[in-house]
Amino acid sequence: MSDGTEREAPEPQESHADAWEQACAEDLAAEKARRRAQYGPPPGSAAEELRKLVDAVSEKLSGLQAPLLGAVAQGAVEQTLKQVAREAKAVVEPVIERNPDVFDHLAAAGSELLAAYRSAVEGQENRWTRGGGTGGATEDGAPARDPRDGGSSAGEHIDLD
Repeated sequence: MSDGTEREAPEPQESHADAWEQACAEDLAAEKARRRAQYGPPPGSAAEELRKLVDAVSEKLSGLQAPLLGAVAQGAVEQTLKQVAREAKAVVEPVIERNPDVFDHLAAAGSELLAAYRSAVEGQENRWTRGGGTGGATEDGAPARDPRDGGSSAGEHIDLD
């Protein structure tokens, strides 16, 4: 055998894996483009969104007009609103610049708190509605106990005699 015949041919699986990876990447890019066209650009980080909010509020404040005030008072109000907007941006911008990840963490924590609240409310609603429309009462009319309470409820009468 010569050196020319001893070379190993590239494995066909490698080329299939590359083709699969490329096809997946193309599909993902096409889906992202479709969603961007349908829903607009995705939201940025929490820090970017806060910056946009501060800018939007500043613009609205500077554009407010007080029609009931006179021309002199109108100018003073506009000047005060513009100053407040500038000061708010001056306070918020350095915080955003130094701690952009903090806002992402706060947004995630807020989402988790909302999910926990929803879970608690849904659980309570399920306990209230369980019992065939009796409002959670037992057959004798007493309030039904939740087995997780682990004891008597605050509204239960305890005979001390």
